[in-house]
Amino acid sequence: MAVQISIPKGTRDFLPAVMARRNFIFDTLKDVFRLYGYRQIETPAMENLSTLLGKYGEEGDKLLFRILNSGNFLQDVTKEELQTGTPASLSSKLCEKGLRYDLTVPLARFVVMYRNELTFPFKRFQIQPVWRADRPQKGRYREFYQCDVDIIGSDSLLNEYELIKIIGEVFKRLNLKVTIKLNNRKILTGLAEMCGHPDKLIPLTVAIDKLEKAGKENVISELENVGFSTDQIHMLFSFLDISKASAGFKEIHHQLLQQNLPEILKKGLDELNEIFRYLSSESLSCSVKTDFSLARGLSYYTGTILEVVSDEIPFGSICGGGRYDDLTGIFGFPGLSGIGMSFGADRIYDIMDQLNRFGEKNISGTKVLVTSFGGDSLQMAMDTASLFREKNIATELYTEHQAKMKKQFGYANALNIPYVIVIGETEMANKQLTLKNMITGEQRTAPVNEIVDILLS
Repeated sequence: MAVQISIPKGTRDFLPAVMARRNFIFDTLKDVFRLYGYRQIETPAMENLSTLLGKYGEEGDKLLFRILNSGNFLQDVTKEELQTGTPASLSSKLCEKGLRYDLTVPLARFVVMYRNELTFPFKRFQIQPVWRADRPQKGRYREFYQCDVDIIGSDSLLNEYELIKIIGEVFKRLNLKVTIKLNNRKILTGLAEMCGHPDKLIPLTVAIDKLEKAGKENVISELENVGFSTDQIHMLFSFLDISKASAGFKEIHHQLLQQNLPEILKKGLDELNEIFRYLSSESLSCSVKTDFSLARGLSYYTGTILEVVSDEIPFGSICGGGRYDDLTGIFGFPGLSGIGMSFGADRIYDIMDQLNRFGEKNISGTKVLVTSFGGDSLQMAMDTASLFREKNIATELYTEHQAKMKKQFGYANALNIPYVIVIGETEMANKQLTLKNMITGEQRTAPVNEIVDILLS
């Protein structure tokens, strides 16, 4: 009886063809990040729980994967605690470490630890996996990659402008149509104040962050449960609907400033207006619009927040981020402003796959297969493969040299290798190679240097 094997729900294996496509996305992101002066770092997969807990709000803390202490992890736990203790209280004794939930909090820890070795403003990018104990569903995984760009040590809104430019360039290169949604956490803070609940910003943002997934009625019910009255909720949704108007933000900004609004709300509107002013002279490949209901539930955001959605497939957020004015303060280094965003590579992949946006060039890394038939031609085949690699041409040598030509061609087709080199008696006698284009079927026999030029072109 065969043994049934599987992997944990919410995780995936990636076959070579899938990895080639994923690497196309990663390489595109890296190219654009470097184009704007960002430098790459990495941090450990696990962090101390003291680093992670309390940084993502109550909802985020519940989704942290905790790691049992090594050795006798029960040594500090009594039998009574095992029987009566809550999961939270037991976890604090059994687990000192956890898998990282995102790349932003580890970045804050990194900046504080290495602040004397970094040059500020510090512009970094990071592409690594993160883990969340979430319920797996379409587009939502327990292990997935984040691709982050952040700038630490600058409060200039030109950083927001550049990040929007980066988003536009990335999705232009990936050939995806997207919309960037903008809001400001100060606006949400002001809304909580307008509703008479300045102390309930977190419940407010957690609730309206679920608008798209849970629907308006469920959000209203959640707001009522935390103490918002019917009139306050009506006032809230009336304001949120303003951003859906067809007018440009300049007109919306002017209209709202005529009203008696909390100063912090006005500040948020002014910051959004400045960003749109920077963008007014740009020709972006994607649309940018305000959405006052955009909340980004993470509790560390303090200013601009942004989210990117596909215009072609309803898929939720595929990129998001925002400004955090004092994230490093939680690690004893206050007053350092930063802004960053994260690209959801897994969701981007799923969208590109559904839209068939991966070209054949992204499927195989091998450009040419050198066939092998043993005998006197084997050495020439080996020398040819070595020469091609010296010229930086990705080359495979077919090592099973007893195989027939049909099988070797079939191998090339199965792996989407576009060219095949054939070396027979005629080619050996004339010191030439025959190059076959596996897509068109065209063949050409020529000296080695000409074949090299064709492959390089």
